[in-house]
Amino acid sequence: MKKISVLLLMAVLFFATSCEKYIEGYDLSPNSPTEVTPALLLATIEVSTFATYNGGVNRAASVFTQQLEGTAEQMKDVTNYVLLEGDNVNEWNSIYTDAVVEANTLIDLAGENNPHYVGIAKVIKAMNLSVATDMWGDVPNREAGLGLQGEEFFSPNYDAQELIYQDLQTLLSEAIDLFNKPTSDNVVLPSGDDFIFGGDVAKWKNTAWILKARFANRLSKRDATSADKVLEYLGNLDGNAADALAVFGTNSSELNPWYAFNNERGSYIRMGAFYVDLLKSISDPRLPFFCATNGQGLLEGAGPGSENTDASMIGPYYASAATPIPLVSLVEAKFLEAEAQFRKGALGLAAQAHNDAIKASVLQVTGADDAAYYAAQASETQSTISLAKIMTHKYVALFLQLENYNDWRRTGIPSLTPNSSVNVENGGRIPVRFPTPQDERINNPNATVTSDINLPVWWAN
Repeated sequence: MKKISVLLLMAVLFFATSCEKYIEGYDLSPNSPTEVTPALLLATIEVSTFATYNGGVNRAASVFTQQLEGTAEQMKDVTNYVLLEGDNVNEWNSIYTDAVVEANTLIDLAGENNPHYVGIAKVIKAMNLSVATDMWGDVPNREAGLGLQGEEFFSPNYDAQELIYQDLQTLLSEAIDLFNKPTSDNVVLPSGDDFIFGGDVAKWKNTAWILKARFANRLSKRDATSADKVLEYLGNLDGNAADALAVFGTNSSELNPWYAFNNERGSYIRMGAFYVDLLKSISDPRLPFFCATNGQGLLEGAGPGSENTDASMIGPYYASAATPIPLVSLVEAKFLEAEAQFRKGALGLAAQAHNDAIKASVLQVTGADDAAYYAAQASETQSTISLAKIMTHKYVALFLQLENYNDWRRTGIPSLTPNSSVNVENGGRIPVRFPTPQDERINNPNATVTSDINLPVWWAN
């Protein structure tokens, strides 16, 4: 027995030793890199940002603005204004864990030797923090995503929204300065790992200017110089300006989120009757692109609380498998210009920007100009232009974008009638914010907890 045991042991040792040279390195998965690189981090934070701008937060916001309607399951709760502190924990965690933390890491890793990577990281960090503060009000900001620096940051303090908006502008200004540095100042340059612009920092710089204008415009009720800043920032755009798009693929893990939601939870959400009827009333040529035909071949929206699962689903323009979706666009920039000029009293310039925005959107979506529609809807003058027309057409053009919810909370345009069948405990009002996530209330003693979904955020008040 002893002899057998010794022979077995020798055999095992021989096998392990002799095979080591054959299997060395093969125990390392090529899909689990051991070294974090700027390219890997940039790809990670961009994909996370695509999900944030087109996931649960935006589905709820699009229902609140009645572009969409929740018709079943948890989306029926949304249409009934039942918004609980556990509903958007995943979205909160995605913003902070998958985007802000990784953006901070990218900024530190890239360092002074890679200003273009750092600039992109700052823009994307600003985009994610803006969603957090716009939806939840006061949120972690200056101490956000610093947990790797020590346990003193495990429970980050919350900053006031006013301060956060100052910091958003600072991040974007710093990014613009970094984009102005020559390629020779970079050891490594972003390229294919940048899914948005392929490393083209000229396009990133223009996106940063549009974001600065977006955030300045958001403070129209708080900053008397808001309109001047919007026009100043937009004045820096050049011929390199392009839409910043969330891009998707045809593999199951890469699908456009609206397409995936349509296919996986088809009864949960439908086109909203208010939005569909609005586009019908003005004979809008974009309607069949934004809205699919239902089982009867009709373009039909579901009314609030109707649970009409026979209504139309989201159309092919934004809900096909690999369809890109705008994050920041030139159409939005034109509407920002139109509103800013209107608020300054430059009505002729406001009308021109408004008309240009509509024409650009129609051509982009349908692939053709529509002279009759332009004559009816995009021929405003200084005597006919109004804020209601600008904001309503922006609401039409920026279909399925978070800016609709932000604009509606700020201006009250378009005028929406709340769901009449809603639980009276919410006062029958459309929510104007999200409640603080339960993980923050339970685990972060420094959290500013707000449960009242009818309490406006600072810039909307």
